Amino acid sequence: MAFSSIVVAAGTGSRAGGAKQWRPLGGKPVIRWSVEALLGAGCDEIIVVLSDGAEAEAATALEGLTSWRAVRGGAQRADSVRAGLAALLRTDRAVLIHDAARPFLKPELIDALLSALTTADGAIPALPIADTLKRGLDGTVTDTVDRTDLWRAQTPQAFMADRLITAYAVWPADETPTDDAAVVERDGGRIALVPGDPRLMKLTYPEDFAMAEAFIPKQTRVGTGFDVHRWGPGGAVWLCGVEIPHDQTLIGHSDADAGLHALTDAILGALAEGDIGDHFPPTDPKWKGAASDQFLLHAADMVTARGGRIIHVDVTLICERPKVKPHRLGMRERIADLLVLPLDAVSVKATTSEGLGFTGRNEGLAAQAAATIELPV
Repeated sequence: MAFSSIVVAAGTGSRAGGAKQWRPLGGKPVIRWSVEALLGAGCDEIIVVLSDGAEAEAATALEGLTSWRAVRGGAQRADSVRAGLAALLRTDRAVLIHDAARPFLKPELIDALLSALTTADGAIPALPIADTLKRGLDGTVTDTVDRTDLWRAQTPQAFMADRLITAYAVWPADETPTDDAAVVERDGGRIALVPGDPRLMKLTYPEDFAMAEAFIPKQTRVGTGFDVHRWGPGGAVWLCGVEIPHDQTLIGHSDADAGLHALTDAILGALAEGDIGDHFPPTDPKWKGAASDQFLLHAADMVTARGGRIIHVDVTLICERPKVKPHRLGMRERIADLLVLPLDAVSVKATTSEGLGFTGRNEGLAAQAAATIELPV
């Protein structure tokens, strides 16, 4: 069944600490989850109702998606729904009214709602009340409410568009409906109950985002990195973000911090995003003498942009000298600070090659690293 949708995204999100529809969740803005789900279910017209001045944020959040256009909302949610209804190109078919703050919409639920419209004027997803309900005043229970036949209504709510428009036209101007189903109910319409989805939670408070992140399926990936630099004349060396006085320095296009280079490659490897040379070519004079901190931060930002997080990192420095142990804690602290990790998620070790090979001959220093990350599936 072809259908249209109205996504209400004009709220300020005051209880969530800001406009929640634009906040990232699993690597993409909250509103994008719903618009992608509607498009995937076959919706060919989506009206996104925005607050004044939010057009640029919507364009960024929904970049690359088709079949949507924005209209300005009103002071109340009902005003925003009315604005969305007025913008529909067609009113002779089903329309789904959905809150942008409910990101985990599934195609099965959309199908069930549309199917229910064949015998009802509207259809809503709803969950039975499982908890005991109390009425209270001034911190004291005044009554226990019978929860029999009580339901928690969710969105999207489905209607024939012309039926909802007619119902809104006769809604009393001095009253504010709690949802769109109430408008059709008041006008004598029959509303069907469709089993809701507990994961289709509404993001209302800051702590809701942590719960929502936990709902997103994730995969764990491990990447490895290896880097080598030769010794040359100098008076200090950078290792794992710490400058160590030494009678030589490592030679490289940047600051030659082999530890951070190996760790950057490990993170890029976990992302399957090439290596440090792909992102910071040694032929580019822009990176001449550059601090390797920025290479590591770039890789970390790529993890964040994909909705992931770095769980643990491990760096091994292979050299005869300088002695790493006196500086190891400082190295761990620096990496932890750069990656915003707890100290116990950062390991830095050192070993010699027992006098063997180029590291044993003090011709150069090698570093290897492993990074464990978590990404949404």
